[in-house]
Amino acid sequence: MGGITFQFQYLLMSLLGVGVGIIFGALPGMTATMAIAIFLPLTYAYDLNTSLYLLLGLYVGGISGGLIPAILVNIPGTPSSICTGFDGHPMAMRGEGERALKIGITASFIGGMVSLVFLWFFTPPLAKFAINFGAVEKFLIILFAMTIIAALSKGDMLMGIFSGFVGVLISLMGNFAYNGMNRMIPTSGILKLKMRNGFALLPVMIGLFALMQIFQEAETGMKENDFKTNLDTQTRKFKFSDLKGQGINFIRSAIIGTFVGVLPGVGGSAASLLSYSQAKNFSKHPEELGKGSVEGLVASECANNGLTGGALIPLLSLGIPGDSTTAVLVGAFLLQGVTVGPLFISENPILWKSILLGLFIANIFMFILMFYPIKWISKIINLPKGRLYPVIILLCVVGAYSANNGNMFDVWSMILFGFGFYILNKFGMTTAPFLIGFILGKNLEEYFIDAIQGSGGSLGIFFSSTIGNVIWVLIAVSIFYSIWDATKDSRKARKAAKAAK
Repeated sequence: MGGITFQFQYLLMSLLGVGVGIIFGALPGMTATMAIAIFLPLTYAYDLNTSLYLLLGLYVGGISGGLIPAILVNIPGTPSSICTGFDGHPMAMRGEGERALKIGITASFIGGMVSLVFLWFFTPPLAKFAINFGAVEKFLIILFAMTIIAALSKGDMLMGIFSGFVGVLISLMGNFAYNGMNRMIPTSGILKLKMRNGFALLPVMIGLFALMQIFQEAETGMKENDFKTNLDTQTRKFKFSDLKGQGINFIRSAIIGTFVGVLPGVGGSAASLLSYSQAKNFSKHPEELGKGSVEGLVASECANNGLTGGALIPLLSLGIPGDSTTAVLVGAFLLQGVTVGPLFISENPILWKSILLGLFIANIFMFILMFYPIKWISKIINLPKGRLYPVIILLCVVGAYSANNGNMFDVWSMILFGFGFYILNKFGMTTAPFLIGFILGKNLEEYFIDAIQGSGGSLGIFFSSTIGNVIWVLIAVSIFYSIWDATKDSRKARKAAKAAK
């Protein structure tokens, strides 16, 4: 990368950024976006290159750190690590916490490096391709991501789909952007002001994945430390051979994460969910996903780290932030008087190379800081539940309170969803489909309305493009496979009954 004047302070800033980012990602309620926003004022004191190494380090570290609580205590550190807990936590519960963490870290590293390659070689063509995605294609991509609800609802698909639609419904509470009217909230009073923007994602996520589990533990008692027992009996350690046969999964998941990152506003949650869904669809043993499968863990972590490079593609080529974190990065450029957009690479070739190198170094530091000392980080699972959970509750309250710059309504929201789903779970409501619907519901509505308005009210617009029709085929295949997989056991039982006759 000729032309770059490299300085030792770049390494120090990248190391600092990755380390702090990992901490933010590992704390429930704290995110990479929050870390970058907090450290952004510090960039006043540095030139743009130095600032970028710090901010890119925070970005990569923040996204990667979310796997730690997702695997160890089933609490996603970031929204994009939701699917990580589906298989990572069952592995930890059976005594393979360190192994699961190292698999996730390795997958994160590979996902980040693959996305860097795409950023380097394919930024102009990918950005031109993504600009062809209008409201119709974005709506169908979100619909495609929601097919994971069917895949996750094996055993009671009807209740799973119902839970997903309830999530979509609740995500629509608050102000309707197209006419400014409030919906599904009180028409007057302080609660109307608090709910005008609906329920925030982080408090809802913390309530569902942290408080609900703590309520369940309180019901059964905390005398037995299952975490400590499982680690004490751990017999299977990480080997790189654990990743044998995952090559296609690595590449597919990283590409999905990168591609979703290219689409502005879709987000890391959709990337992780879509990748996990496809891993289940293509798996030779789909029944193992959700029970501690390496495939599921690799798919989630490859995709959410693949997002890091992908989200920078529209930012640097079009000036359009790919996600909330890169939106904050725009501020760093503006502080230094640099405008991102179609002419950015041609006008700033040295800075472009610095970004590539900074992202590469951040991924290297992420792997080193997390992979080798992870056996000490994983010792958190040894803490007695009676001591661990009060700390988790405190972190959850702080995270929920700080989600929107100090809002007690978010704390009450966290408690409402945590306790509410603790009760609803007893009646068959499932958490993961609900959260998927909640995450994707608002975008689903937004893109649907934009498409309908653009077509003058005609539903034919959803079948009018080649790209859209290809996505429709993928949706149909995904749903068909989910139904086929869900009925596989009953078909086997019928065959066995016929054979017995």
